[in-house]
This record gives sequence, C-alpha cells and structure tokens, in this order.
Amino acid sequence: MNSSHSNELHTDPIQFPGVDVYAVVGNPISHSKSPAIHARFAEQSKQQLHYGRLQPALGDFAAVAKSFFATGGKGMNVTVPFKLEAQALADVLTPRAQLAGAVNTLRIEDGKIFGDNTDGAGLVRDLFAQGIQIQGARILLLGAGGASRGVLGPLLEQGPKELVIANRSNAKADELVQLFSGLAHSHHVSLLALTLSDLEDSAKTSLAFDLVINATAAGLSNESPISNAAASNIFAPKSFAYDMVYGNATTFMQQALHRGARVSDGLGMLVEQAADAFLIWRGATLTDVIDSRAVLAELRTS
Repeated sequence: MNSSHSNELHTDPIQFPGVDVYAVVGNPISHSKSPAIHARFAEQSKQQLHYGRLQPALGDFAAVAKSFFATGGKGMNVTVPFKLEAQALADVLTPRAQLAGAVNTLRIEDGKIFGDNTDGAGLVRDLFAQGIQIQGARILLLGAGGASRGVLGPLLEQGPKELVIANRSNAKADELVQLFSGLAHSHHVSLLALTLSDLEDSAKTSLAFDLVINATAAGLSNESPISNAAASNIFAPKSFAYDMVYGNATTFMQQALHRGARVSDGLGMLVEQAADAFLIWRGATLTDVIDSRAVLAELRTS
C-alpha cells in the first residue's frame, strides 16, 4: 500500500485545524460512499467540515476511535465489522441503539461518547420515499443477524399487520422474536419466526408478502438467501422486494422481478441513514436544508 493510499484510510483531526472532523470507520473502507454523501450534505447546508475514512486493524477499533476523539474528532459513522465494538465504546446509548444491539453513529459531547443507530430510520425513510406503505402491511425480514436487529424496532413502530423473521436456523429468529415481542405487542403487530425452508412450504407460507427485506449478506456474493420455490410463495405482483446490499441487481432482486414484484437495492437506505447521522452531528435545524433524494439521484448516475 503506498503512503498516499494509507493516508486516505486514516483521518487525523490534528491535520485540519479549525474544522470539525468526522470519519467513516470500517474494514475494508476504501469503497465507502459515505465521504461523498456527507460532502454533498455539507455543501447543501453550507457547513464547513472534513469527512474522511478510518480503517483500523481488526481488534484495534477502540484504540483508533479513542485517539480520533482525543485529538479533536467530532463524530464517526461505523460500519462492518465494528458496530458491536462501537456500542461497547459508547458511554451513553440512545434507546434505539440499545434495541438495535449495535451502534453506527458516534458523537462526542462534554467528553462523553454517545452511540446511536440510524440504520432502521434510514430504511423506513427510504421505503416511504419510494411510496411503500408499512402500516398494516405484511412484512418478511430475511436473516436474523445484526442488520435485521438494527431495523426491527423502527419497522415495528410503523405498525405493520404482521412481521415474519425468516432465518436459516430457528434459534436466532426466535431470539429476535423474544427480544422484540414487547414492542410488537405495544404496536399490535403479529411477530413470528420461520426458517428459510418454511418459506417453501405453501401450507406455512400461503400468502405473498407486501414487503420482503433481504437483511442477509448473500447479495455480496451474488447468491440469494431463498430458493426459487420460496420465491414463488413469498412474491406476487403487489410485493416490494428490498435488498440492503447496493450496487447491482442481486439474485434476490431478480427472483422478485421474475414474479412481477417491484424491487430496490439499499443505496437509499445508506443515504438516509447518513442524513440522520448528519443531523445528529450538525443539528436538526438543517432538516429542511439537506436533500437526501437529490444526493441519492447523483449517486445513481455517477
């Protein structure tokens, strides 16, 4: 790795005197679109700031994050694989970060590090922007890992009729149902767990879903978490299929398209969760000034 490239992967607040410094932290991180997104939000809102990248070695997240804040860094976005470590680092967690079990946004105030999670809010906002009705809908969430846990709370708060978590093994899906049963009950949502193979059984999956969200990482290796038999049961022309992976039409999206459903990748979620983080750092008064859909449209064409 040449030195100029390594500089791109390490943001030192000391090098930007008089400017508020932020960064996205992950490993790997060179592919991240977050610096471009936040640069556009800063332009739109006429904010002076620097937003860079940080790529700690695995196991070094806490040391790198503490150093960043100690030398004047104001906030950071956290992505794979450091969201659990970010939660452990935070002195104070928002209720939604506690519920998500992970942190993707950190800020420092009066020497204390605050942890938040904007993933679920970002997903919900992107769905709304695409005209998707969540209230009263039947939702299928594929996967029971961190990505699912991060969005479950905000989805349940929108009051769908039913939310089914389907995972390869029953145990993790059952665990999420237990964890979120109180929230589901308070919003009158039927919350259930199935295995991915249950989706192939038309006795257990007799109706197509209004919204199917792929929160597994299968799309990264161009695979789908579901079989074609399951796809035939869960998708209908009225369905909307959302893959959190972005950048190409995944196998999961193709399965939905073949059955007449509408599809979306997760780029809008990335932009919307970034907008939430930007407002946490720079102030909610900028809500009407930043235009997340314009930034998304630019990313789509670039």
